Amino acid sequence: MAQVSLLVAELKRHLKAQGVTYAALSKQLGLSESSVKRQFARQSFSMRRLEQILNLVGLEIADLVTMMSERREFLTELTPEQESALLAEPKLLVMMYLLLNGWALPAITSTFAIDDAEAERLLIRLHRARIIELLPFNRVKLLTARNFTWRKDGPVQRFFVREVQREFLDSSFAGQGEHLRFVAGPLSRASLAQLTQSIDRLAREFDEAVRRDAALPPEERSGCSAVFALRPWEFSMFTALRRKPAGAAAPQSR
Repeated sequence: MAQVSLLVAELKRHLKAQGVTYAALSKQLGLSESSVKRQFARQSFSMRRLEQILNLVGLEIADLVTMMSERREFLTELTPEQESALLAEPKLLVMMYLLLNGWALPAITSTFAIDDAEAERLLIRLHRARIIELLPFNRVKLLTARNFTWRKDGPVQRFFVREVQREFLDSSFAGQGEHLRFVAGPLSRASLAQLTQSIDRLAREFDEAVRRDAALPPEERSGCSAVFALRPWEFSMFTALRRKPAGAAAPQSR
């Protein structure tokens, strides 16, 4: 069975990382060490034997599946054609966002104005764009990383700057769960690099929290967004007040 073979291979990687030997397993299973080695080499476990070993190391089959998924190669950036396809139809972009954030299809169709037939059509479009792989019974395998990046100055980033960013920042950020801090000051290159790494780390923590909470039902989660931004920049009013270097031409009057 191909699925069992993949799970056994993942289990071997986990045992090696945890320092669990075949000798230690054989004692707990009541088998000879050679028998355990042979079963791992042939990857011929029954599901019962696999579950028995998982219980000994404190894992479930779902844990192995998650490990396999996390090690899988995902797309980290879409092509211009894929981005344009998403922007061509708002519901397609919404569907992709929801799938990336762990929404099941029944929850999508019951929460949003997307019926079953339209949901299937959107899934087929995402499949043809190679953003997801559509499996039997409308099951979905993601082909993109949840935290993939939009192309610099690509169609989605331009849409984000023009529409999403403006709407997001048009707030007092005084409501429950809202928070905004604006800080400014001169920094060295070393400090700037260090803070950039901190932003990257915080973004990874955000993605990990989203992945962890994906198992919760939709009614226990709220859509959240955050902007982590840092750049050498000076407010234009300050720049306008700076003294011009000696010999610089004065601006012409109009």
